Amino acid sequence: MPVGFIYAVLIITILVIAVVVIFPAITVSRGGKILAFLALFILPVLAGDLGYEQHMERSKQTSFCLSCHVMEPYGRSLHVDDPTWLPAAHYQNNRVPRDEACYTCHTDYVMYGTIKSKWRGLHHVYVQYLGNPKPPLHLYHPYNNRECLHCHLGSRSFEEGAIHNADPQIMADIKSNKMSCLTSGCHDQIHNTTKLSTVKYWSQK
Repeated sequence: MPVGFIYAVLIITILVIAVVVIFPAITVSRGGKILAFLALFILPVLAGDLGYEQHMERSKQTSFCLSCHVMEPYGRSLHVDDPTWLPAAHYQNNRVPRDEACYTCHTDYVMYGTIKSKWRGLHHVYVQYLGNPKPPLHLYHPYNNRECLHCHLGSRSFEEGAIHNADPQIMADIKSNKMSCLTSGCHDQIHNTTKLSTVKYWSQK
């Protein structure tokens, strides 16, 4: 939805409300009552809905997540030139959309998962402006393999991977979330922000 259209609806809403408030006598007629209904109910709801939708889409963007100062190191970790760094490998190789990298991996792929993610996002905003966030940051809950399997389940590299199939129980445990994908020795290099000063960075062309 174009931002200009949302602003236009908002301005029209304010103007119509102003007309009804300044000239209340117009609500005596049937047409005036309809105008008042539009001004006080329909247009505000429409403007609010459009604004909400726009913000929901914007909050999925990587740039939105990294706009908080405390998230800056996590943004830098996406450019580490080391394929063992999981977020960097996904970001640099377009395994996730670069403009929605954070959201793609940190949303919950369950019913109402998007709403839950946005609720956590509101908490982040609260902490950013009214709290005192201190690195390193921690997840609210252990990372669920479900978020990995949303993309990787069924892919050849995952299903036929030598380590995944070294023991039949390994694959079963991964798919049931009994064994974390982030287990030490597997994909354990995540946003290791404590080592950012000692690593080499990818120069994006």
